[in-house]
Amino acid sequence: MAVERLLGTQDDPDVIPLSREVEVAPEPSREDMIRDAAQILVDEEEILIDDEIDAAPETPQIPFDSNLVDFLDKSDLGKLADDVLQSISSDKESRSEWEKTYVDGLKYLGMKFDEMRSSPFQGSSGVIHPILAESVTQFQAQAYKELLPAKGPVKTEIVGKRTPEIDMQAQRVSGFMNFYIMNVMKEYDPELDMLLFYLPIAGSAFKKVYYDQALSRAVSKFIAPEDLVVPYESSDILSAERVTHVISMSKNEIRKQQLTGFFTLILS
Repeated sequence: MAVERLLGTQDDPDVIPLSREVEVAPEPSREDMIRDAAQILVDEEEILIDDEIDAAPETPQIPFDSNLVDFLDKSDLGKLADDVLQSISSDKESRSEWEKTYVDGLKYLGMKFDEMRSSPFQGSSGVIHPILAESVTQFQAQAYKELLPAKGPVKTEIVGKRTPEIDMQAQRVSGFMNFYIMNVMKEYDPELDMLLFYLPIAGSAFKKVYYDQALSRAVSKFIAPEDLVVPYESSDILSAERVTHVISMSKNEIRKQQLTGFFTLILS
């Protein structure tokens, strides 16, 4: 009976190799990887310059502060306007329950009267207890006193080391701001008073502070809660996907804004 015997290596007959030798390339260092990437960029840039960039038309340069309406196609502007209007309609629909609650709140304040009541009988008169209206006016009076004291609403606070020069600067800032709000911004007082009346009823109220080109000064306007539309699921204004201010304007005013270039006319 023949027995097959496995022979080892030439150096040692008892050692039998079970695998092959494989040459392992060392991993490239970070410097090598950066050098290879830079070489690729250089090669691609040369290809683009030779084949594509020379044949491509020149792209018009748009200034940074330009009105993009002047550079967009009319069809693109129409699609953009349709998307915005549909999004606003969805936002208003999402807060329909809040709008109903808001209207009911105004009704219970006694500000809306039903001329023809049918409950409990036809032509009956309705009496609404003024306790809710009293709560609203008390909140309005107390908040107004805190937010608009006799010396003005602006106070300064110095953070860091106090010096006589910084103290005098803080006094000048508060003095100027109080003078500007109480004397120059004539609408600040009545608009704040109106805001504090709507706040306890609707739960939210807004003011819009901006620079008015026509008046050449800053203005502070109250925005009724029903005129500020945001997605109802938004947690705050800063993170809201859209913030829409509904402004009622006459056709004549809209036309004047179009002629001045502030508005644009999109024909769909």
